[in-house]
This record gives sequence, C-alpha cells and structure tokens, in this order.
Amino acid sequence: MENALSQTVESLLAWKAAAVVAWLVAFFVAERLIPAAPRPDSREGEPGGGLSRLSRNAGLWVLNIALSWAAVVPITLWAASHALDWRPEWWSGWTGLAIDLVLLDFFIYWWHRANHEIPLLWRFHEVHHLDRFLDSTSAVRFHFGEVLLSAFARGAFIVLAGMPVSSVLVFEVLVLMAAIFHHSNVRLPGGLESALSRVIITPSIHWVHHHAVRRDTDSNYGTIFSFWDRTFASRSRTRRRPEMIIGVERRQERDFIGLLLSPLRRRRPAPAAGSAGGAT
Repeated sequence: MENALSQTVESLLAWKAAAVVAWLVAFFVAERLIPAAPRPDSREGEPGGGLSRLSRNAGLWVLNIALSWAAVVPITLWAASHALDWRPEWWSGWTGLAIDLVLLDFFIYWWHRANHEIPLLWRFHEVHHLDRFLDSTSAVRFHFGEVLLSAFARGAFIVLAGMPVSSVLVFEVLVLMAAIFHHSNVRLPGGLESALSRVIITPSIHWVHHHAVRRDTDSNYGTIFSFWDRTFASRSRTRRRPEMIIGVERRQERDFIGLLLSPLRRRRPAPAAGSAGGAT
C-alpha cells in the first residue's frame, strides 16, 4: 500500500514539474514577443537587465529545486500523512478539493503578508523584491531560507487543516502557474485583464506589489485569488504604468552571493519621513 502511494506521489510530482516548466517556457517566450513594459537596458552596469539578471534568478531557482527534493517535499508529505482526522464526510472528493484550494490560498495570503510585516521574515523575502524588473523568471526567484520557512509554516497548516496530499499537490501546481502569470511581462488586452482581475491576480495587480515605493510594496498580497486584498483592505489604489520602477525602496540589487548573504547582514530601513507605511 505504501509503495503504491509513494509511486503515485512520485508520478504526480513528475507531472507537476513538467507542467510548471512548460508554463514557464511559454510565458518566457510570450513576454519577449508581446511585452507590456520595455525591458531594462542590458548594458554592463545596468542592475536590472541582461544575462546577469537571468543567471541570478536561475541560480536561486536551481538551489530551491534541490532544496525542494531534499526538504520541502519530505516536510509536505510528512505533514499530509500526520494531518488531523477531523473532517466530516462531505469535505472530500471534488468539493473537498475546491475548499482546500481556497483555504490554502487564504493561508498563503496571510503568510505573504507576514513576510512583509515581520522583520525576520522580510530579511529573506526581500531577496525576491530586489529584482529590478519583472518577468516569468521572477516567479521562481526566492531565497532558500524563505522557501524552507514557508515549508514548515505550510506543513503546520496542512496538519491542522487535515489536508490530503492530493489537495496540496494540485495547489502547488496552481500557485506556481499563477505566480509565473502575474510576474510575467506579457501584454494582455485591457478588457481581458480587467475581467480576470476581478477574480485572480493579474500582472497589473502584482506589478504594483513590486513597485519600489514602500506603501505599494506592502499591499496586493494575493497569490491566486484577488478578493483577499479587497476583503482585508490591502489592495493598493496605484495603477500599473509601463515605466513603473521595480525593486525595493532605497535598496539596490546584489550579485548572486550578495543575495544569498543579504538576510544575514541587512535590515529593512524605516519609511522616510512623510511616507506611508503598512498595507493600503
């Protein structure tokens, strides 16, 4: 029985990896064919553009793939196998899956918000925000410390919510696809993006979250569904502009080693006098 379950999980993980890579490649190509914002200059010395930026993002992704197999997947599987058995019978099947996806996205909203509001967590999450431009590769650019902390936090939630591993794996595929989509630089028809933004996070919403202005950085925390920010008053009123400056206010991008070491040596500065802090 255990061998059959292990084989099923391994098969699902392989399909998940294939689906995410295919989605990433599709958006990587599309955003270069129909970009919404001009790409930064790739000349030497420009922190936002060129192969150096892509290599930083790819390097962080490779580290996190290794960490995923070494720690994140085992933590997730252990949590699912030790999930509390309290759910009623009706909370199963397709109905249970739908509820689980909403609950997991609700958890991710608050975990993301905590990463901005708790200084220790921000030390790691800031690495994601230091990217000076957004495209599909930004969706996989995270410090390995944040990935590990997220795995433990999500594991605790899985145990308490009684989540089956199937719900978690489906959510992981959806959340990665959503992140690649809303970080991408693909130009969407205005009417389509407006309609989608009523339900899900779109690039026009998430690019504001990466605006190098503190009050916008500390807003728009949603990952899949856009209604959490409206419900909990964290939606920014700022509209995305093609020339919007991306990054962290009063912070500069670092090289690969600098990004790995940054949580150990830097603290987030207080807002400048007269600026607004916190979610908007």
